[in-house]
Amino acid sequence: MAEGRGLTPLQLDALREVGNIGSGNAAVALSTMVDKKVLLSVPRATLVPLVKVSDLVGGAETPVVGIYLHISGEASGSMLLLLEEHSANQLAHLMVSGSEQGELSMVEQSALQETGSILAGSYLNALSQMTGLLLRPSVPGFAMDMAGAIIDFILVEISQSEDYVLVIETEFDILEHVIKGHLILFPDLGSLDLILGRLGVSG
Repeated sequence: MAEGRGLTPLQLDALREVGNIGSGNAAVALSTMVDKKVLLSVPRATLVPLVKVSDLVGGAETPVVGIYLHISGEASGSMLLLLEEHSANQLAHLMVSGSEQGELSMVEQSALQETGSILAGSYLNALSQMTGLLLRPSVPGFAMDMAGAIIDFILVEISQSEDYVLVIETEFDILEHVIKGHLILFPDLGSLDLILGRLGVSG
């Protein structure tokens, strides 16, 4: 990986393809879970400097919902589904029948947590299939806080992280409402090169 210049178009295409496969599988699982048609798309995959992650949602002080889990196995790290507070509320209300606008209920929080788990799990399964690497996701956690606080919490949990994170932009389309989120892979040191190498596109 070339530090400071991001990924090559070939590398991004390979990672976006993983995202497309994962989102296709996740859409089926989510549609079954909520008994509504859920479409997922991945507009792009990008490599973002760790210090710029909060900027994806407008800055470190932006209120967000985060669903996070740890990854163990042959490549390790953490994954985070990051949704701006308004987007998280909108997504939860669309997914839980009969829910009303307002603060998230426990049922809605649980639905978001399961959404993050399905999305991350589907992405990791696709990545595992394409790389041959064993990737085990943990049980997901749920947090509502400022973006900077959630990201700092994840970094405390990681012993040594890469200077860059992989960001898979994700769009949920439910009942013609399009909601944007970011699925972020925080790789432990060395894991990103390993993944890219197994994809056959190491730089």
